[in-house]
Amino acid sequence: MAAVTAGSGAGSGSAGSPEAAGGTTGGSGWRRPHGPLQRYYGPSTAEAAEAAPDPTDINGPHFDPEAFMTKVRSECPLGQLLAREAALGREIRALDSDMQTLLYENYNKFISATDTIRKMKVDFRHMEAEMDDLAANMAAISASSARVSAALQDRHRRGAQLAGVQALLRKLQALVEVPGRLRCWAGTEPARALRCHARARAVLRHYRHLPSFRAIEDESHAIMADLAQRLRTRLRCETLDPKELTECVEMLLQLEEPAEELSEEFLSQAGARLEAELAALEAELPAADPSGTATTPPPPASDILDFVDRGSSAFVGTLCQLAGSYRTLFGEDTGRLEPFASALATRYFALLERRLALERGLGDTSLLVRALDRFHRRLRSLLELLPAGADAAAALMARAARERVDRYLRALQTFFLGCLGDVRQALAAPRPPGKEGPGLPDLLATLAASVLGQLKAVLAYVQLFTARDVAFASLPYFKGEFCVTAVREGLVVAFVRWLCHTARGFADGPAERGAPAAPPALLLLLARLCLDYENSTISYILTLTDEQFPPQDSGPAVTPGPALCAEARAAAQRLLDHYVQVQGAAVAQMLRKSVETRDWLGTVEPRNVRAVMKRVVEDITAIDVQVGQLFEEGVRRAQSSDSSRRAFSVYSSSRAPGRYAPSYTPSAPMDTHLLSNIQKLFSERIDIFSPVEFNKVSVLTGIIKISLKTLLECVRLRTLGRFGLQQVQVDGHYLQLYLWRFASDERVVQGLLDEVAASAAHRCLDPVPMEHSVVELICERG
Repeated sequence: MAAVTAGSGAGSGSAGSPEAAGGTTGGSGWRRPHGPLQRYYGPSTAEAAEAAPDPTDINGPHFDPEAFMTKVRSECPLGQLLAREAALGREIRALDSDMQTLLYENYNKFISATDTIRKMKVDFRHMEAEMDDLAANMAAISASSARVSAALQDRHRRGAQLAGVQALLRKLQALVEVPGRLRCWAGTEPARALRCHARARAVLRHYRHLPSFRAIEDESHAIMADLAQRLRTRLRCETLDPKELTECVEMLLQLEEPAEELSEEFLSQAGARLEAELAALEAELPAADPSGTATTPPPPASDILDFVDRGSSAFVGTLCQLAGSYRTLFGEDTGRLEPFASALATRYFALLERRLALERGLGDTSLLVRALDRFHRRLRSLLELLPAGADAAAALMARAARERVDRYLRALQTFFLGCLGDVRQALAAPRPPGKEGPGLPDLLATLAASVLGQLKAVLAYVQLFTARDVAFASLPYFKGEFCVTAVREGLVVAFVRWLCHTARGFADGPAERGAPAAPPALLLLLARLCLDYENSTISYILTLTDEQFPPQDSGPAVTPGPALCAEARAAAQRLLDHYVQVQGAAVAQMLRKSVETRDWLGTVEPRNVRAVMKRVVEDITAIDVQVGQLFEEGVRRAQSSDSSRRAFSVYSSSRAPGRYAPSYTPSAPMDTHLLSNIQKLFSERIDIFSPVEFNKVSVLTGIIKISLKTLLECVRLRTLGRFGLQQVQVDGHYLQLYLWRFASDERVVQGLLDEVAASAAHRCLDPVPMEHSVVELICERG
């Protein structure tokens, strides 16, 4: 006790304080144990796991005295080492005191624990004996369990055998019930009956050597044979839709019916179905006239788009569905399928072509293009089945497009003829006094603009066949041949040529064809139109066509623009020449009648210019105004200063009146015929009917030449007296005064009038000319 007390007193310092027990010492910073129990049992597992091994930690489980001493000697000074030694001494004494206190406090507990351990050893021996008895009992139980397990396994085997027997009995029962089920389902659910027979057929065949199984098999075969007969009757006598037909043939194939016969019956039944579809389409078309007379069929009940829709959805869809079913049932062999589909597709194409032929008018081209586009799109599935039909379908669409282009050509021709009719009506319409109708420039501008606008509209309609959103526009025909052969050559070039030919037809002997003669103004207008086509319109039209329908480099040859321009110029030349001839003939007709109806021997002395000469000048002036509206002035040869005052000789253009008139007396006759012939040798030859140029001066010169040549020929056929010669002299001078300004060369007019005067003098019985001054006076007064 004294020791304990001393230890207690010795540890009553800092080591015995609560701070020393639970914390660190005052100056050393060393950590103290938390208590005696902790020092005895050591740190917890969690703390040991969290703390890193430190051999210098005096309280740690990994404390190493040598490492601790080495560290202290190397780090701490001497004073701190001495302080640390004193502190360790105090701690050792405190720990000894705590250990003694703990021992004294738990002494009775140690004695009780010793007694308890002794009793537990006795109880443990009793437990060992009981465990031995229990082990013996467990061995007996294990032996019994083995016997029970063997019994259970034997029972399980017997149960499995019993289940197998029961399953076999159920199968046998099902086989026994097969004929009844087949008989029940064969009439109402043949597909179910087939599945039932398919499941039982292999077993029945395997055990056919047994009489009972043979009877079941024979009965089943009889039932299925009756089902097959009913299916064949249905296949032959009823009109089935594609789904029912496929199911019927599929069931017959499952019944092991001959595939060769079934394929024929399938195609026969499918043909009947498709024939009905074609008959429905054909019913919408007018029947052909058996008499062969050309009658106009009634218009169709529906438009072309509806017809194509019905044909595509009904016939083409059914044909593709049946073809797919045929391949599924009979494999990929198309030895029969392809000819079958080809014949039906050919009939369908023929019906569609007949329907397209009913599109007599222009109608809505966009509707036709949509119909052909839908036909082409929905035909792709059929073309997969029937590749040979692609050419026929493409040819059908090409013919439809060409036919529409041909109709547009005829429409353009009809439109142009209608415009010509309007022009002729405007030219022939009576003009009230003081009110003038449209002039030739206005009529020409209206005609040209109308025709060009109509042609551009037609090109816009035709361009729908090559639009980007149209599927069949990708076909080779519509990329090359259609653009060149059908549109450029067949429409544009053909129309321009027809226009030139039609215009030229007004000049190429209309009287010979029984047609009424065209008015001269129309000839002049058409000549100007053809000339404008040659100058600019043809080039513009061809450029526009090539932009909208670009030709391919390797495509067919095209008509060059210069060739068309040459045709237009030739037509314009022919029309203008004919205009000159018509107008010249009209003036010549007046002159001829005036010469033929006058008594040139008994005429009186002339006092005035004849009215017909004034009419001729008026008509020539009107023609000059008319031609000037459409053609340029032209170039005239330089005129002499006294053109309007030139002396008119009755002998020759080289003989002045003052030189020969005084010497001309009956007592001194002169051979005027000889003088005239000599003069012709030295004068320039005048071509009366030479082609005219495209200007006003050339046209008027041609008309004047024809008129004066007619006057010359008429005078040559008459016999004149003195006053008749003088009247010719007066008339000729009057014409000279006014006609020279219309001609390109005044010498042409003067030369012809000189020949007229010379012929009159030659045909005169008393050739005494009138004084020139008197002639001038009469002409000025007239």
